[in-house]
Amino acid sequence: MATLVLYAIFLALQTMRHRGFFQGPDNSEPCPSAAATAEPGGEHQSVGVHAVLLLLTMVPIVGLAEYLAVMVEQGIHTLDIPAAAGGTLIAALILAPESITAGRAALANKLQRSINLCLGSALSTVALTVPLVLMIGLATGQSVTLGLEDENILLLALTLMVSILTFGGARTNVLHGAVHLLLFFTYLVLIFNP
Repeated sequence: MATLVLYAIFLALQTMRHRGFFQGPDNSEPCPSAAATAEPGGEHQSVGVHAVLLLLTMVPIVGLAEYLAVMVEQGIHTLDIPAAAGGTLIAALILAPESITAGRAALANKLQRSINLCLGSALSTVALTVPLVLMIGLATGQSVTLGLEDENILLLALTLMVSILTFGGARTNVLHGAVHLLLFFTYLVLIFNP
């Protein structure tokens, strides 16, 4: 419930009270949520319609992840790969649309749009996907473990500190991005060589 409240607060900030924080410098680039509500004729759809559409789009994603998880699990056992590699692969597939769009926006020098997509994707994962997986685990009687090993806790803490430096300042640069990529590369290496 706490993560759902956090997500609702984020949506309220993004679409109402602090909408300007999520707009581009020239105010011509609205936030993705606001752009999604505007129809070509200038009409706005209701929040209820968007909530139903969100739920309808989550069902195939969860189904696809479940289907792919069986294939990935079989491949992990066949190739004798660490189990964390499977989770990373499934997460990469699920986050691919947002990642590709954010990358294209960054290459087009639309950094605000890129940041909006990344923040929205990360928050929706924490606030929607993880609780949904836990609820499915409870409903099916399966145990879900969300624990981290010691080295991953350290990497998470480092990533949070670097994120504070990156997003807390007035400006960011390529060095900040390089440090984030280095931390991600370290995470990938630790999957295969703990």
